This record gives sequence, structure tokens and C-alpha cells, in this order.
Amino acid sequence: MSSPSETQGPERSAAAAAAAAARSFVVVPCVDVQAGRAVRLSQGDPARETVYFEQPVAAARHWLSLGARELHVVDLDAALGVGDNQGPIREVAAAAAEVGATVEVGGGVRSAAVAEAWLGTVRRVVLGTVAVTEPALVRALIERHGPDRVVVSVDARGGLVAVRGWRETSAIEATELARRMADLGVRQLIYTDVSRDGTLEGVDREPVARMRDAFTHRLVAGGGVATDADLDLYAALGLDGAIVGRALYEGTVGYPRTA
Repeated sequence: MSSPSETQGPERSAAAAAAAAARSFVVVPCVDVQAGRAVRLSQGDPARETVYFEQPVAAARHWLSLGARELHVVDLDAALGVGDNQGPIREVAAAAAEVGATVEVGGGVRSAAVAEAWLGTVRRVVLGTVAVTEPALVRALIERHGPDRVVVSVDARGGLVAVRGWRETSAIEATELARRMADLGVRQLIYTDVSRDGTLEGVDREPVARMRDAFTHRLVAGGGVATDADLDLYAALGLDGAIVGRALYEGTVGYPRTA
């Protein structure tokens, strides 16, 4: 006999897919910034970087010129607690504003002061570690700015949430954290498979499907995207979009997406 979760899971997935079908699936270019340059890391390891643009604003202008209207920007140094890249990221935000595009910024946003400062410059802040360590801050920011300006990033390794620049793995299941965030009023969530991020290994379907079942609001995912087939998989699972880095920079996924 099937358990309730087994029988309801496909129904929830189908419902999520139908809801997402009413919206457009968006591919969001990622601009990761380390030591003032636009880079991509392999599995979040700062020592395993590939530099794609010496200036992050050049990376931003590249994607904006191709039609991007959303950019996902991560301050890797701030995430690791070894500095920040506020200047280059503010240049990215200014470039996006010139063409009416929006920017969301994550990486090291672990206090109200940092979040408020970014919200004076960009459209959305992305919260990661504090979703585990200080959920009250997540609620407070949503109450003050609304759920359209606060995003939570659930980054997972082996199904467990990774925190503090992915250097530590908590004991919290990624799906459980997603449910907790929904209860707090979060309506936008990013799911990243840390073990595949920046590897071009392709998407692991099952954890993404579980996350779709756990979080019924706007869900975007990343980590391992290698080809358009991975984006098709995300869309089939009912996701609202994908954050893509290395596959875009190296051309294994075309941009803009035409199908």
C-alpha cells in the first residue's frame, strides 16, 4: 500500500506544474563576484574559480544586452566573511537600472543593517544562513518590505542545508527549511544543489521534485545545469525559473532561451 506522501506527491507536483505553466519560465544569469571579478566556483570552493570577466559590470552588461531583465548577484567574499564587493555590485545595479532590469543580491546578508542597505540599491535581497540561525530576521524583513523584496536561498548538500558560504552543513533537511520559510511568509525561494553547483554535471531530479512539493510558491533552482534539457526538466517539474552561471558563460546553454 502506498503511503499518503507517495500518493499525494505526484498530484502536488502536477498542480505545481500547472500553476507554473500559467507563468513564464525565466532563466536568470548569475554574476558571482570574488575579489572584484566575475567568477564561477566549483561546488562553492573559492580556490576553484574560473574568471569570466575582470569587471562584474561587464558581465552584467553582456547579459543585459542579450535581453536579461533579472540578474542574480552573489558577493562571494561577503558570504565567506573575508571582505565584500559592494562597489562592483553597485555598478551592476546601476547598469541594470539603465535598462529597467532588476537585481537581487545575496552573500553575507546576515543582519538587518546589511539587508536594509542593499534594499536601498537593488530590488531584492537573498537570505541564506539567517534563515537557519535567525528566522525572526526573515519575518521582520518581510513584514517591513513585503514578500516580493525578500528571497530565501535554500542551499543543500546531501539533502541538508549548507550555511556560512557553504562551508558548514547543518542538520536541517532542505525541504523542512522550505516549509518553515513558507510559514514565515516567504513567497520566493531559491534552491541550489551545492554538490553540483558550477560542475556542469546536470540536474539531479529527485531533490528538486521534493523541493517543489515542499514549497508551493515561486521557486527557482540552480546547481549543475549543463544543457537545455536541464532547464526543460525544471520547467516540467513546475519551477518558475533557473539561475544559471557556468552553462551560460561557456555556452552549453543558449541565451536568450527560445523554447
